[in-house]
Amino acid sequence: MKPEILFDDDSIVVVSKPAGMLTIPDRFNKDFPNVRAYLLQLYQEIFTVHRLDRDTSGVLVFAKNAEAHRLLSMQFEHQEVQKTYLAIVRGIVSKDDQEIDIPLIADTRKRGLMRPSARGKESFTSIHVVQRFRMATLLECQPRTGRLHQIRVHLSAIGYPLLVDPDYGSSSEFKLSTIKRKYNVGKDQEERPLLIRTPLHSSKLELTHPSTMERMTFMAELPKDMSATINVLNKYAPYKTFDSLSSYDEWL
Repeated sequence: MKPEILFDDDSIVVVSKPAGMLTIPDRFNKDFPNVRAYLLQLYQEIFTVHRLDRDTSGVLVFAKNAEAHRLLSMQFEHQEVQKTYLAIVRGIVSKDDQEIDIPLIADTRKRGLMRPSARGKESFTSIHVVQRFRMATLLECQPRTGRLHQIRVHLSAIGYPLLVDPDYGSSSEFKLSTIKRKYNVGKDQEERPLLIRTPLHSSKLELTHPSTMERMTFMAELPKDMSATINVLNKYAPYKTFDSLSSYDEWL
């Protein structure tokens, strides 16, 4: 497991992080694979600018010196960095575009998680429907603030949790048998899930280069597990409006 380097110069290095890899070392298990440790093997100095959750894949930027780290951190703090994520959620999102404005606070009942609260910090996420399926939706999400688990909590709060999310949803895996009729597993075999992690991918990051001041955009391809899930949804659960159906049975 290792990240793909998308861009590299004297000031920054941009990578595509695989799902299942930490951004920085774990507090309790320093040997667990993480992007910062990997980059330190390649470069003398690495400064962490922002993070992605362990199961979130996609674009991450690191600074190579203190000044680049300061300037990039200021951009994130002042919401001058545009972050775009792709997410597969459960349910059919009806509105093509929505603005989610729900304050978030640490959940004191569940360590390490967040929850909506009027007493929480302001949190804003824009969502756009990319594609609908019979029981799921592919969304493009742009968080303007950077709260912990922000996209996951916001999507769950409006009734569309990620297709797999044991913390803020109801499922820890997604299987083909969920949507394919008469799905049969071979004798003495067990069905392997298509997804066993939260289907959230940092697909694009737009920022100002800390040295050249050039506005730059970095993109990471959708990982195989999310691509495979979308292909399966297209094949076995395509979206149909009731106007196009001859009978209700065609929807089921």
